[in-house]
Amino acid sequence: MRHDRPVNASESLLRVATVGGAQGLRGEVRLAVHTDDPETRLAPGTSLQTEPPAAGPLTIADLSHRGKHWYVRFEGVTDRTAAEGTRGVVLLAEPLNDVEEDAWYPHELAGLRAETPDGEHLGEVEGIRHLPAQDVLILREHTGERTLVPFVRAIVPTVDVAGGRVIIDAPLGLLAGSDVPDDEDPEQGEDR
Repeated sequence: MRHDRPVNASESLLRVATVGGAQGLRGEVRLAVHTDDPETRLAPGTSLQTEPPAAGPLTIADLSHRGKHWYVRFEGVTDRTAAEGTRGVVLLAEPLNDVEEDAWYPHELAGLRAETPDGEHLGEVEGIRHLPAQDVLILREHTGERTLVPFVRAIVPTVDVAGGRVIIDAPLGLLAGSDVPDDEDPEQGEDR
């Protein structure tokens, strides 16, 4: 699934990275990358909008990849103090024109009807949240409860934007009211 997604449904810009801590003394910062193509999205010379808007735009002066991490220097940010001032800033870019299979933006998911594989109504998707381990759908169940549903193919096998629905094949206990029935005692073993 695509990681560089709009920050919220009202925005058309995509979240491509979040600035982390300063590295060294010359203004370099480590990034938490949210895009599948950092070399293109964060290429030197690229100017990016920011969240908060007052922090930018920021232009990439240099990009490097060392070990598992990406690092950048921004034009005009030449020392550690200035680099620390960019910590927590979200870098935003326009969507690419390419269309990936299994790639959806939050504004496409919000409002979709959630159903079981058998067609039972579960509720409505309110949006998506990007967590460190994986993305989760925010589901407002028909009972009124909010549930975070892991946005993985095993649990959300179908996203049908054109049809206005998602299929959620939730494991027992994930959704409200889907607890283990009272007549089943997990402590009790078989009679021998």
